[in-house]
Amino acid sequence: MAHDIYLNNTKIKVSQFNVELKEGKRLVSIVFPVTSEKYHDITTLLYQETFQLIVPQKEINTHVKIMKYYTSITNLYEENQVGEFTLQLIED
Repeated sequence: MAHDIYLNNTKIKVSQFNVELKEGKRLVSIVFPVTSEKYHDITTLLYQETFQLIVPQKEINTHVKIMKYYTSITNLYEENQVGEFTLQLIED
C-alpha cells in the first residue's frame, strides 16, 4: 500500500511501508522510487541522517535516524533512470 511520508518536510511517496518495534523503539522500513531528476535532492536529504518523520495515514510524528539504506542501481546521475531506495529508520 502506498503512503505519503514526510522527512523534514520533504514529501515522499513510498511503495512499501512497514513499522515494527525494536527494543521499544519504532523501526520504520520504506521503499520508494527515485528518478534521475530527484536523485540529487533525495540523496542530499538523506545525508542529513536524522529527520522529523511524519506519516499522516499512520498518525506518526517522531524523530528518527537512518539505520540502513541502499539503492537498486547506482547510475541515477544518468538521465531517464529510476531506482528503488530502501530505507530503515529508527526512532531517535
